[in-house]
Amino acid sequence: MSDYAGAEYISDTAAHTGRFGEIVALEDSVIASLTAQDWTGNALTAIPLKATGEIEGVFTSITLTSGTVVAYRI
Repeated sequence: MSDYAGAEYISDTAAHTGRFGEIVALEDSVIASLTAQDWTGNALTAIPLKATGEIEGVFTSITLTSGTVVAYRI
C-alpha cells in the first residue's frame, strides 16, 4: 500500500464516489460495480475479493453487494 490522502470505510450497498487508488477487503466481499479510469475489457461487475484481497487503479465509484472494504483516496 502506498501513501494515500485518506480512506473511506465501506460496509453498505450504497454507491460511494470519489477518487480511490486502492480497495482492500476486510472480509470476503463482492463489489457489485466499480467505475475505473483507463481500464479496458469486460465490465467491472460482480467482483469477488477475499479477505485481505486488494485491487489497484484509479476508481471513481464503488458499490458493494456484500462485505466490507476500505477504499484509499488519491
